[in-house]
Amino acid sequence: MSGIDRREFLKWSATAGSLLALGSGPETVTRVFGKTATSKKMIILGFDGMDPHLVEIWMNAGKLPAFKKLRDQGTFTPLQTGNPPQSPVAWSNFITGMNPGGHGVFDFLHRDPKTYGFLFSAAGTTGAARTLGLGGYEFPLSGGKVVNLRHGRAFWQILEDYDIPATIFKIPSNYPPVPTKQRTLSGMNTPDLYGTYGTCNYYTSAPTKIHEDLGGARIHEVYVIGNQVDAVLQGPINTFRKERTDTTIDFKVYIDPVNPVAKIVIQDQEFILKQGEWSDWKRLKFSLIPTQSVSTVCNFYLQQIRPDFKLYISPLNIDPANPVLPISTPSNYSKQLEKIFGPFNTKGLPADFKALDNNIFDDHEYLHQDNLILEERKAMFEYELNRFESGLLFYYVSSTDQRQHILWRHMDPSNPIYDPALAAEFKDAILDVYIEADRMLDMALQKADKDTIVIALSDHGFAPFRRTFNVNTWLYENGYHSLINPRRRGQDLLFMNTDWSKTKAYAYGLNGLYINEQGREGEGIVAAGIEKDNLVREIARKLEAFVDPKTGDRAIRRAFLPKDIYSGPYVDQAPDIIVGFNLGYRISWESPSGKLSQEVVGDNNAMWSGDHCVDPSVVPGILFMNCRINRQTPAFHDVTPSILKLFGIEPPADMTGVAFI
Repeated sequence: MSGIDRREFLKWSATAGSLLALGSGPETVTRVFGKTATSKKMIILGFDGMDPHLVEIWMNAGKLPAFKKLRDQGTFTPLQTGNPPQSPVAWSNFITGMNPGGHGVFDFLHRDPKTYGFLFSAAGTTGAARTLGLGGYEFPLSGGKVVNLRHGRAFWQILEDYDIPATIFKIPSNYPPVPTKQRTLSGMNTPDLYGTYGTCNYYTSAPTKIHEDLGGARIHEVYVIGNQVDAVLQGPINTFRKERTDTTIDFKVYIDPVNPVAKIVIQDQEFILKQGEWSDWKRLKFSLIPTQSVSTVCNFYLQQIRPDFKLYISPLNIDPANPVLPISTPSNYSKQLEKIFGPFNTKGLPADFKALDNNIFDDHEYLHQDNLILEERKAMFEYELNRFESGLLFYYVSSTDQRQHILWRHMDPSNPIYDPALAAEFKDAILDVYIEADRMLDMALQKADKDTIVIALSDHGFAPFRRTFNVNTWLYENGYHSLINPRRRGQDLLFMNTDWSKTKAYAYGLNGLYINEQGREGEGIVAAGIEKDNLVREIARKLEAFVDPKTGDRAIRRAFLPKDIYSGPYVDQAPDIIVGFNLGYRISWESPSGKLSQEVVGDNNAMWSGDHCVDPSVVPGILFMNCRINRQTPAFHDVTPSILKLFGIEPPADMTGVAFI
């Protein structure tokens, strides 16, 4: 998960949304299976970010009885995470049974070596091949589509080959869902309608700014005139128009002159909220052309009426009942769920951590939203669990990860913004989500019979995030990166101030560092071969030797070279160095967006106070099973061939994971 402001360079999803609004692709896929190959059944709970150290402490304290029961029935062990231990990387390892050299996902972000531009690592779009201009509009004549950039077959596709049914609920790194007859719903990496990981709209009469390096919010200054607020909600870019303007919806807020209550009128809907109250999901439609519109679902939170007016509108989620982008297989699966549960979160990272980091939310408000999401997920889990009869059910929970990112500071007195009073109030917030995970696991154990394998796992653990390290600034101060105007240092995003003719290296994403190589990069200056190899080893050695002048600690635990840790056909697309940060350190907020801060290291003063984008040995995940395994230190990508083995299937030859069953 990244703090990058993606609004400037991840517009592709909104574009694809307008194209796909014309309805390309089949509406219904019939789910047909023959006789299953085995009587085995499997329930897998994926608790993102669940940490083995915390689990063991709370399990031994009697707070996690279901986890203890599962441990006593079979196995509990730390699980080696991916390298780097980022969610899209690690979950891609699990999905394919490969390391990044095999599936090609190395970070949240990749780069275009020719342009030095940002690329989303997991998904991309192809635009309409031909368009027709008419008046102020452009109409696509041949459809565009969204494509999943991860290589390798997903394990549920292999299960399908053997007529073993599977339901895969919101697994990360599966947007758009890969082709299959299995029931799948996309999770992390699923964008909002702006094409971002989540951008809220905030309407206020008080002057408010957001942190440009964090992004995630659009601030609208409004005026209360005669107890009324007139406002505009911006939607996705209208790619049917040649000017590519934003779609918009006008709405009004009528404020009670005495009581802390307001009525919101938007499109054909009117609803009343008290101050501090959340609405249920509201379905809205942004008009593209007279015959086409884009549907979204969002909710409203009337934060304050007086003295300043403050209204929060959640990120614009893809409507599960009428998805403008592909989010499920079959395509009607999300629609079936919506008929049962009504509108629900579809955005990949559902809890709005950017609202907290930008001081729009406080901890109470963030936790309230996260609890609403968790209750929604638990209800859907109970539904899928109750109808599970054969094959495999995988169910993913995001709250274990997102809550630790945001609230770790309350468990860490060494955090720069640790507040003892807040810590006393929220000290159990992370424990609470582990207890909720335990309750979900207990439901799975009650459902399991003698033929059911139950697995609980996580992709990585967690570590404190106290100090930031700007890799690009370090490269500059060590003579490997050059600026056009050094006096503008710290002012420009997206490497706009970089002098590529004199730059030998640059950092991209959360853990990647690249050499500005001749023939590969658009303006490369470092010769491939010996010159590059020597430079890589030199930079890696110096990074590992760097000592934080404030703490006396090494900021980089290890700088990895791809040839030492990856295998497969896509190793040459990996970063030239993978930076493994030490405990307490992580990439700075500015560095991934190509901005060079004034200092190499600094305090992390953001609410985002726990992290895992560090050396993988610092943050192993967890593995619980109700059967024994034959290895002490399994890796996340070893789980995949083990699943296949348990179903009596020989793992494919290209899987680098090794079964432990």
